Amino acid sequence: MDKKTNEEFQSLIEKATAGDKKALETLIADAQDLVFNLSLRMLGTFPDAEDATQDILLKIITHLSSFRGDSSFTTWVFRVAVNHLKNYKKHMFAHHAPSFEYYADDIENGNIQDVPDLTQNVEKDILAEELKMSCTNVMLQCLDVESRCIFILGTMFKADSRIAGDILQMTPEAYRQRLSRIRKKMADFLGQYCGEYGGGRCKCTDRVNYAIHNHRIDPLRLDYVTASEIPLKTMIETKNAMEDIDDLSQDFSFCKPYRSPERTKHLLQEFLDSTQLSIIQKTERK
Repeated sequence: MDKKTNEEFQSLIEKATAGDKKALETLIADAQDLVFNLSLRMLGTFPDAEDATQDILLKIITHLSSFRGDSSFTTWVFRVAVNHLKNYKKHMFAHHAPSFEYYADDIENGNIQDVPDLTQNVEKDILAEELKMSCTNVMLQCLDVESRCIFILGTMFKADSRIAGDILQMTPEAYRQRLSRIRKKMADFLGQYCGEYGGGRCKCTDRVNYAIHNHRIDPLRLDYVTASEIPLKTMIETKNAMEDIDDLSQDFSFCKPYRSPERTKHLLQEFLDSTQLSIIQKTERK
């Protein structure tokens, strides 16, 4: 989100709920990257994150009049998104989530040497980077839903404990304690098994063909390496308050923020241009 004061957001919201399309487009443009990155980490894959982002942004559009200014607009967006994602059941891992035990066993016992070359003339370094980003993102699915929320809010978005606690309906102290434990759990696993972010023997370059064979990456669809990154500082600047993070933060550099895909932007623009939006806005104002 661009840096705006609460007063500026409130003005945009009042204009948007009164039918000002430009104000509404500005609000959605500010929110979509934040929502997409939260969705991507919560759900594990680009296609699922794109679908959820559309759902959440439409929910924001249709419930905009319920924003009362009791919190920052960013916090309200987070709350809407988190509540939606915690109950989202349409994603790949909704009913078959991986576990740290599964990951460890696969690293220790996967027969990576038995798989032929499946790279389809794509450079192996590119595929290794795709695997690194995909693997560590999917690894978040090993956490239960609430722990995942806590980790993402605290590690990627560096949310103030008061704000994150409010979003997750827990005290700031409980949030900080759980965040510390979850970070340690993630850092311990990466340190033991991952050769990219820790001292483990698992190297993405060595496992590229194995990953392709098991449909973990697709040489013809490279979501991460083709996505446009956002400077992490830009995402941090969306916060109204900050707290210091502990020394484990460098272990989680895989939490890169990305621009929301063009397909999502186009679909939302089509909705903003549709007569359906006018009908919804008129209903909201009654």
